[in-house]
Amino acid sequence: MAEDDRRGKLGALRARGVDPFPHEYPGVQPSASVHAAHADLQDGEETDAAYRVAGRLTGRREFGKAAFLDVTDRSGKIQVQARKDVLGEESFETITGLDLGDLIGVDGTAFKSRRGELTLKATEWQLLAKSLRPPPDKFHGLEDTETRYRRRELDLIANEEARELFILRSKVVAAVRRWLDERGFLEVETPVLQPLYGGALARPFTTHHNALDRDLYLRIATELYLKRLIVGGLERVYELGKDFRNEGLSTKHNPEFTMLEWYEAYADYQVIARELEELVVFVAAEVEYAGEIDFSTPWRRVTLTEAIREETGIDIRTDEVPGEGTWAKRVDDLLSKHVEPKLANPTFLMDYPVELSPFAKAHRSEDGLVERFECFAGGMEFANAFTELNDPDEQRARFEEQRRHIAEGDEEAQPYDEDFVRALEQGMPPTGGIGVGIDRLVMLLSGRGSIREVVLFPAMRDGPATQ
Repeated sequence: MAEDDRRGKLGALRARGVDPFPHEYPGVQPSASVHAAHADLQDGEETDAAYRVAGRLTGRREFGKAAFLDVTDRSGKIQVQARKDVLGEESFETITGLDLGDLIGVDGTAFKSRRGELTLKATEWQLLAKSLRPPPDKFHGLEDTETRYRRRELDLIANEEARELFILRSKVVAAVRRWLDERGFLEVETPVLQPLYGGALARPFTTHHNALDRDLYLRIATELYLKRLIVGGLERVYELGKDFRNEGLSTKHNPEFTMLEWYEAYADYQVIARELEELVVFVAAEVEYAGEIDFSTPWRRVTLTEAIREETGIDIRTDEVPGEGTWAKRVDDLLSKHVEPKLANPTFLMDYPVELSPFAKAHRSEDGLVERFECFAGGMEFANAFTELNDPDEQRARFEEQRRHIAEGDEEAQPYDEDFVRALEQGMPPTGGIGVGIDRLVMLLSGRGSIREVVLFPAMRDGPATQ
């Protein structure tokens, strides 16, 4: 078996006094930087420029007293030439006897091969970690979807596209933070374990704190704590972190997901809409987005009522809304089934019924509506924003209404949060706030159709882990 052979080589290395798992290998340069430094090198041209690279052995071609090795790191791949007359017989035999998947470090000088490939002529090398399992098939990559999600490390080893995707995700998050930081927003951290969940309509995960002897909840949103910071005078705050909702799995839903929320004193939902446009356009430029979605501004704005009427002929404010469940659920079903899938380019759906929005401020000119928008693109919602409700008496009444829904069996209704109401009674300035789904934003910017593609380790049903 391949694994037995690899363990045999491991034992032989140790018997010869070779440490197959050394502690460090300082001074490594990314292979991409070596390529960039010699972009103009002519075929067959040699240099004295010395570099140290490290990575996984992903290819090997032997030609008698010389061999060419492919060493792959996060930034790409570089070819290494190993020659017996340079390394010595023992070192040469050892390096050419390595297994694909082994991690090695190489010191060498740069030259361009006659075939035009930048190469390092190895002067020294070191084994950095012996791989005891064979890598996925190098010709076909790792194609089994279940294995790719369960064993993401194999996916990243085998598929350059997967590595590029998660590098892009990191760039998206960094760009979001940079945009907010440059506009005077403070990044803050609020509790993940909460005595009372809130800020969204969703079922929570429940856990028990032994020392306190009380049940706690994984947060479903950061909203209520962030608005308490607005009350405290921080004025512009954001949090980028994990939320948790005890809901089903789908191409758009993972029970653990990454959410950005920001709150801004003295702003309303129209200000937040313009800022969202600016943020997404900035992030798309930072990651050099070249997909089919047209992010150019201004984005289309249409009321929720009009959007549903356009697609179904139903006026949700005057007509009987068909379906099952509460009126709010029936309206939401019309939106998700008939409107959302058709919103390819970014679109703001504005002005929602109050029944769907327990934390949004009443519309300044339309009875029964609140100042709320959801933003859609690629056939899915990726942002939700309000002019925030800051009247404590109105908020108390909204909580009472949610309490009635809970009594009627609605497991996703918002529980009554007296601490939050007391905070509002201290006085909260006019405020705009928004939640942006980072996973979904990455889906849009990477062209992926499933949230499991853009989450490194998505939630999975029980099953065997292959390989």
